[in-house]
Amino acid sequence: MIRPAVVIGVAVTCLVGVASPARAQGEVAINGTFTVFSDGRWAETNDSDHPELSVTQTWTVTSTCTTYQDCAGRVVSDQGWSADLVYMSGRWKVTRTVPDWEPCIDGTKHPGRQSFTFWSDYPPEPGRFVGWDKTEGPSGACGFNKVLDVEMPVTLTQVS
Repeated sequence: MIRPAVVIGVAVTCLVGVASPARAQGEVAINGTFTVFSDGRWAETNDSDHPELSVTQTWTVTSTCTTYQDCAGRVVSDQGWSADLVYMSGRWKVTRTVPDWEPCIDGTKHPGRQSFTFWSDYPPEPGRFVGWDKTEGPSGACGFNKVLDVEMPVTLTQVS
C-alpha cells in the first residue's frame, strides 16, 4: 500500500518540476489583433440554456510578463471599450463594466460586470484561445435579490 503512494508522489513532483521551467516569459505574453467570437447559441442564463445573440469583435491585445506567472496588459475592442488584462493560474482574464446592461420593468437599468476568461486551446494551436464570456448584474437589481448572469463560450483567433 505504501509503494503506490510513493510512486504517485514522485510522478506528480516530476511533472510539476518539468512543466514550470518549460514556459518561458515570451511564450506566455500575447500581443496582436484577435477576432473574438462569443457564441450565443450555447449561452446560459442563470445556469439554464437560453440562446443569446452571438457577438464578434476585434481586440488589439498588448501584454508583457516579468515571469511566466506574472503577466499583465491591455485589451482595446473595436466596440469602443478597453480594459486591463491579467494572467493567473494559466488563464487570461479581462473584466469591464457594461453600462445599462440589465433593464428593469420600471425603466431603470443597471450595469453588468463582463469577464472574459480564456486559455490556450487544447491541443495547443498558436494564436487560438478558448474560454468563457460571462456578464453578471448586481444582486438586488430590478427589485430581485438574485444575480442575473449570462455565460457563453468565447473563442479568440489571432489575425495579426
